[in-house]
Amino acid sequence: MNPTHAPQQVAADLAQFDPRSGSFLERLLFNHRIVVVVLCAVVTVLLGWQAGKLRLNASFEKAIPAGHPYIANYLKYQKELSGLGNAVRIAVENPDGSIYDRRYLDLLAKVSDEVFLLPGVDRPLMKSLWTPNTRWVGVTEEGMDGGPVIPEGYDGSPDSLRKMAANVARSGEIGQIVARDARSSVIYVPLLAVDAQGKPLDYQALSGALETIRHKYEAQGVRIHITGFAKIAGDLIDGLRQVLLFFGVAIAIAAAMVFWYTRCARSTVLVVASSLVAVVWQLGLLPTLGYALDPYSMLVPFLIFAIGMSHGAQKMNGIMQDIGRGAHKLVAARFTFRRLFLAGLTALLADAVGFAVLLVIDIQAIRELAIAASIGVAALIFTNLILLPILLSYTGVSARAAQRSLRAEEMERAGGRKEGLWRFLDLFTRKPWAGVAIAAACVLAVGAGVTSHHLKIGDLDPGAPELRPDSRYNRDVAYISAHYGASSDVYAVLVKTPDGGCASYDVLKRVDALDWELRQVEGVESVNTLALLNRRMLSGLNEANPKWYEMSRNQAMLNSITAGAPRGLYNDACNLLTVYVYLKDHRADTLSRVVAHVDAFAAANDTANVRFLQAAGSAGIEAATNIVVKRSWYEMLLLVYGAVIVLCFITFRSWRAVVVAVLPLMLTSVLAEALMVVLGIGVKVATLPVIALGVGIGIDYALYILSVTQARMKEGMSLSEAYYRALLFTGKVVMLTGVTLAVGVATWAFSPIKFQADMGILLAFMFLLNMLGALVLLPALGHFLLRPTPVSRVAADVPNTMPTTQQR
Repeated sequence: MNPTHAPQQVAADLAQFDPRSGSFLERLLFNHRIVVVVLCAVVTVLLGWQAGKLRLNASFEKAIPAGHPYIANYLKYQKELSGLGNAVRIAVENPDGSIYDRRYLDLLAKVSDEVFLLPGVDRPLMKSLWTPNTRWVGVTEEGMDGGPVIPEGYDGSPDSLRKMAANVARSGEIGQIVARDARSSVIYVPLLAVDAQGKPLDYQALSGALETIRHKYEAQGVRIHITGFAKIAGDLIDGLRQVLLFFGVAIAIAAAMVFWYTRCARSTVLVVASSLVAVVWQLGLLPTLGYALDPYSMLVPFLIFAIGMSHGAQKMNGIMQDIGRGAHKLVAARFTFRRLFLAGLTALLADAVGFAVLLVIDIQAIRELAIAASIGVAALIFTNLILLPILLSYTGVSARAAQRSLRAEEMERAGGRKEGLWRFLDLFTRKPWAGVAIAAACVLAVGAGVTSHHLKIGDLDPGAPELRPDSRYNRDVAYISAHYGASSDVYAVLVKTPDGGCASYDVLKRVDALDWELRQVEGVESVNTLALLNRRMLSGLNEANPKWYEMSRNQAMLNSITAGAPRGLYNDACNLLTVYVYLKDHRADTLSRVVAHVDAFAAANDTANVRFLQAAGSAGIEAATNIVVKRSWYEMLLLVYGAVIVLCFITFRSWRAVVVAVLPLMLTSVLAEALMVVLGIGVKVATLPVIALGVGIGIDYALYILSVTQARMKEGMSLSEAYYRALLFTGKVVMLTGVTLAVGVATWAFSPIKFQADMGILLAFMFLLNMLGALVLLPALGHFLLRPTPVSRVAADVPNTMPTTQQR
């Protein structure tokens, strides 16, 4: 007879219990409890000390798919692309006039000098009005001429300012370095991956230095607007305090909910503590293995805590019920370990798989997130499946809490009716209600499937979707986009030619054709190429007559113009041209249109001597990232579901049980995709892991309920009776943890970091839907798929999973 469904004699005295019973693992752990506790304490202290060395930083290189052909092209020619990668743009605005003001230019020079000296700045490629690489080219009475935009001998006099204004007009920088309304100018700051000491660039320190410069010079009368990956990363890292605040709120909510359920302080403290120990182990192992946390993985510790609370509550509930039946606390801990260790281990392995499949994604930031999470899950196997039952075997639970855990069972034995909620859920094991539940699920699946077809890959909003639309960063992006014809979203096409061939007429004619075609693409604001410069120079040499706005066929003329062209348009060996495409934004649709057009153009125009390669620039790198994310999205889902199905089959040894466990998860995944469409959330680096995590964590509920249900059915019970027993034993805790975790992550919706808020909403939705699927859809599917095992077969083939009274 199993203690989960009937009263029986239990071992209140340890003398009645055989310590040699149980599996080898159980005997090894529980017969040497003090050794296990001491070892875990030592490991916790050591890893807690190591956790103090954990760094929080970001890396531009880790956030891009290094193996994609576009990124391979970018990395191959990175040194020749004038900083077309990780860069910061600093717009310095004169709120009281134009840039042609002595006081403004003096302040701009000071800002430029301070930025120039910051660690990690690629100084030779930095560009502003005050750097010598910002030049003008024009036609004068003496022929072609040029020079720095700031004229030689500049002294701030009205005459110097007039010369400077003329130089700016001839520089082609209006709309790029200089705003179209001439009220601000940009300092373009390319960044290095490592600083002068060879250490990875510290984005938090760089962001802090930029903020110091902003505050210093805004107090002197200018306004400063800063954009770029480094500033996004810095702002996200600065948001760590809010993340820690929400982490603390989630811990408080989880502890309060568990205490409300148990009314036992000691067991509540142990469940929370064992989950926090797993987090400490995870954070300590990361620096030990050479990893750091970045803005995308700093939410992983909470996920580990959440998973730990789910499993810990199940162990605590089992022990509490056995103590309520009269078992000694050590016996209760061992019996709970026997019943739930395999289900818990399978569930944690499914969680680990949900994280591990992220390793297939060719983006280092996501791979490190997967590694960090997998380390945390491995820690949970020791802290929540082993350490917690052993600790509870020492402390036990309060007598009041133990009796309270059996209230529903005692009411039924006394002839009372089943509790209202359990009675309602039990209805779904019967045909009419099961049919209604499955029909409703089918309707939801079809509606969500249609909606999810509108799911977009990449950003759906201008600016940085990781931050709130009204954040300082996104206001800065809006300012630069409104005042500059060339946005910060630059898509660079690389044109490879033989050495010295970049100025040939055949090459420039093809580049000119691409220039013209891209200008017709929706979302493209402007294009800058060497071919365009040739057109302008030919017209300028003929008194700006528009009839001469053409490509010269004279190779000597083309060579002459190219010799005086800015080096950003071609490299020193004249075997690589860069086509700069300035986009209105970096939304997914905009990038898709540009990528498709350039692909089609390259297919039609590539020759043995001319090849059009994609892509560099911030928008080009994001386009490559979107392509990898889109491909990985489907690969990830196939892998995570494939692995979960295999684990479920190993656990249940029944294809029927696997279908019952997995179908509710699939419904939740489709509904989550539909929710992303409704909320305007695109699939990108920050949101890609959520669905996989939801599947891995969501299977926990089904494993706990279905494992008990299936065990009772193997004893000959009907589905209704077996499911009711599962509800009494594990269902209450499934409901408790589902609601608790959903409430905990739902608080993230108030975070100033938008991607954290998005993850919180999606995870809360998936926690609740997976819980409801396990409580409603699982028994409904079970009505049509699961069959009780005849008692004769049980006697012959299936040993009782619970010890008998004599064994005790």
